Amino acid sequence: MPIQSKLPAVGTTIFSVMSALAAEHGAINLSQGFPDYPCDPALLDALAAAAHAGHNQYAPMAGLPALRAVIAAKLQLQHGIAVDADSEITVTAGATQALFTAIACVLQAGDEAILLDPSYDSYAPSILAQGAKPVHIALMAPDFKVDWEQVEHAVTPRTRLILINNPNNPATSVFSAADLDALAAIAERHDLLVLADEVYEHLIYDGAIHQSVLTHPALRARSFAVYSFGKTFHATGWKIGYCVAPPALSAEFRKIHQFLVFAVNTPAQHALAAHLADPACWQGLSAFFAERRALLAPGLKSAGFKLLPSQGTYFQLADYSAIRPDLEDVAFSRWLTLEHGVASIPISVFYQQPPAQKIVRFCFAKQTQTLQAASARLARLGA
Repeated sequence: MPIQSKLPAVGTTIFSVMSALAAEHGAINLSQGFPDYPCDPALLDALAAAAHAGHNQYAPMAGLPALRAVIAAKLQLQHGIAVDADSEITVTAGATQALFTAIACVLQAGDEAILLDPSYDSYAPSILAQGAKPVHIALMAPDFKVDWEQVEHAVTPRTRLILINNPNNPATSVFSAADLDALAAIAERHDLLVLADEVYEHLIYDGAIHQSVLTHPALRARSFAVYSFGKTFHATGWKIGYCVAPPALSAEFRKIHQFLVFAVNTPAQHALAAHLADPACWQGLSAFFAERRALLAPGLKSAGFKLLPSQGTYFQLADYSAIRPDLEDVAFSRWLTLEHGVASIPISVFYQQPPAQKIVRFCFAKQTQTLQAASARLARLGA
């Protein structure tokens, strides 16, 4: 019997397409956002030790108490906020599961949720799967600033949720304190909930500060904030993250979570609890990635790209208008992969209605050798 698809317009993601194309043609893969270097050996040792110690059965549904306690301690040190580990923190099978779970527990069929495009590709399908409607607001290059009046005008009686990604992938922009104030005013005025994807919280550059919804009292009272250990500790394959929300929201979140995954990888939770005991494991990440951003930039510039500001995440946006103005970004990404051996991601795939921009995204979460090799290939474009 045929199934009526809940997501009839969804096919293979551009990330899978470009990574497969890179592998097929021997291109350097700067498209998909994953590191090609190992994570901290101490973290791997802690994982092995936990498994050998017998921590291989189900963890508590909300997450290992020791891990939730150290997350609360991290938030206290990082932001000066007190979060209750028992009632406000839930460990999840990656940030994507946390995002889906929050969306599922908030939205009913017929509801609306506001997205700021360019937006990560899991948001809209997660909304549609609930029978709800994503309402897209386009942010424009080069700074991708939010027009909060436009957001206000997009609110209808059916609006229930606003999703933000700060720092934004792929825009690489970050919110200011004024942005949080504007968001809070709209959310309070219309009694909306906020879902904040903050997985790149530590990857902010040039002296900027991460403005978390958890530090804004009005937003904290109505927000789910989502984080990723995979992004933070270069271990995307571990698929472990967490969600921080007020007790009432966390209780609803856990009702969905317990039947979606129930519990998350136990030895990895023990390993992360041990690793997080030393704040140095996350405090140096901004400098670590800023060095890699600087390594990639000269090759892009010499190839003829115009670099957009990269305020956060481990991505660099680049305008290719001076190289192949005749190509749309999907065609350009394919051409760059096939003809010059470097894979990127076209920015248009992150919009519902792509604006007339000629911009692609490169990932610089790579080894020095990888970035140098990619720069050498790109430099030939400008030769």
